Amino acid sequence: MTEPAAPPGTTSTLPPPSANGSAPPAPQAPARRRTRTKISSMRTGLIAGTAVLIVVLIFIIQNAHAVSISFLGAHLHLSLAVALLLAAIAGALVMAAAGTARITQLRRIMRRDRRQPHPGK
Repeated sequence: MTEPAAPPGTTSTLPPPSANGSAPPAPQAPARRRTRTKISSMRTGLIAGTAVLIVVLIFIIQNAHAVSISFLGAHLHLSLAVALLLAAIAGALVMAAAGTARITQLRRIMRRDRRQPHPGK
């Protein structure tokens, strides 16, 4: 039940075990965390954006044939990829407008609550 001896020529940084096995645990070096900087975040974002642009470019090249589109009386003849990208952009703008409206509503509520005196104070 004894620990095997270290091979000759190596040193151990652990303290020797006590006779009754109650030796204090060896101190461990604190784990190093990588710090995140603005530049590293920007670099990650640029790499991700470049990957997305490559995927979009492949999408446009593969869907270059023209289609006829009718919407609210307007008749267009344009590339399928461009039509789908315009639809995606329109959807993103609608979601951004809804998100902006909700954030504005929450800020207005917070401002109103700050102005009102609290009964406990």
